[in-house]
Formats: sequence, structure tokens, C-alpha cells
Amino acid sequence: MAADVCAVIVSGGSGSRFGNPGGKQLMEVAGRPLMSWCIEAFDRAPSVGHIVVVCPAAQTDEVRSRAIAPFGFATPITFAPAGATRQDSTRAGLCATPASMRYVAVHDGARPLIAVETIEAAIAALRDDESLDGVVCGQPAVDTLKVVEDGAITDTPDRARFWTVQTPQVFSVEALRRAYDVVDATGFVGTDDASLVERAGGRVRVVESPRDNLKVTLPEDLVPIEAMLRARG
Repeated sequence: MAADVCAVIVSGGSGSRFGNPGGKQLMEVAGRPLMSWCIEAFDRAPSVGHIVVVCPAAQTDEVRSRAIAPFGFATPITFAPAGATRQDSTRAGLCATPASMRYVAVHDGARPLIAVETIEAAIAALRDDESLDGVVCGQPAVDTLKVVEDGAITDTPDRARFWTVQTPQVFSVEALRRAYDVVDATGFVGTDDASLVERAGGRVRVVESPRDNLKVTLPEDLVPIEAMLRARG
């Protein structure tokens, strides 16, 4: 199997919602920095041949010394500077992707529970269908959804049509580059990386992934995530 996927781990958030001005990527969770759990999963994925860590430029040395150096990762790891927005940070990671990589897997550095099997399943789905430009991980919506305007419910859509999506989101490098060409031409701002590819006319498929691929957004998210990491050993 070719190791032709570059993992772009985006950890450029300011930590404003979490309440930590320095960001949450280096917070200790289950005995190690939060983002090192993500890096470990992609390091162990056979299809991944390179990892780009996107973080604030001023934190590069600290990330290297605390989240990478102690763990002996085998996959080559380089850095890209985080931008003002998530979209800018993803672009920086894409620009830092080596020319030898055919695919790019974009992942939130605040999703430490990602499993190697989930990464490989998403990559395989993209490899196996040449008509696709991307694959995202997600699950069918289980909660009732409401359309709300000014606090009033205006519609209750059929939730069978809706999925919640996560990361990784895997794309061909060329498809994601084309998507950013459209961004440059139109100024479009998407809510995730797949929306950029969709906007550029790309075909993106969702693959069902485990629901425990949780994201640390607020302090209360740490309790279940730390418990699950410790349970995995």
C-alpha cells in the first residue's frame, strides 16, 4: 500500500471558547498533550507518508518539544503556520504538503480519539472510487432538528436526510487545490473543508464512523474524552 497521504493536523485555535488563551492543543489529557494523541493515530496509519502540523508560528518549538519529540513518531513531521481562520490554516497545511503526496487528510487537532481504522477506512473509500474528490467521516443525525429564527421554530425537517460530519476529511490534493482557487476567485467561506470542494463542483461522499470521535471544544468535553483515552490504555 502506498503511503501517499499527507495528514494535515490543524491546531491553530486560540482557545477562546475553551477559555484557555494559549489554545488547548498542548493541554495535558490522559498523560500527554492533547494533539499528540491525533499525531500518534496518523503516525500509525499505513497510508500516511507525511504529517503537517498547523499551529501558531510562535508555538512551533513548544509543540515540537512537548507533543512530538517525547513520543518517537516514525512518520516525517513538518510544520505550517496557522492563519487567522480555520480555512487559512488548512490552506497553509495544503501548501506545505509534499509534492509526492496524492491525497490530503485534514483533521482537527482537538479530536484525540480518532482511530487508525477510521483513518484508513476514509482513505480506502476515496481510493476505491475514482469519481470522488473527497470523503468525510460522519454519522446520521439522531437528534430532532429544528429550524429557528429569532428564537421561534419555523420548521422541523426530516432528520433522515441529515448527517453530522467530523474529521478526518480526505481529498485528492488536486481537488482541494482547485477548491482554494475558487475561494480566491469568489471569497467563499465554508463551514468545513468539504464545503469548499463541494462549492468548486467536487463530489464528496460521507462514510459512517464511530460516534466517539469527539472534539474538545469546551472544558466539560475533557471528562468523557480523558476517560475514553485511559480506557483504551
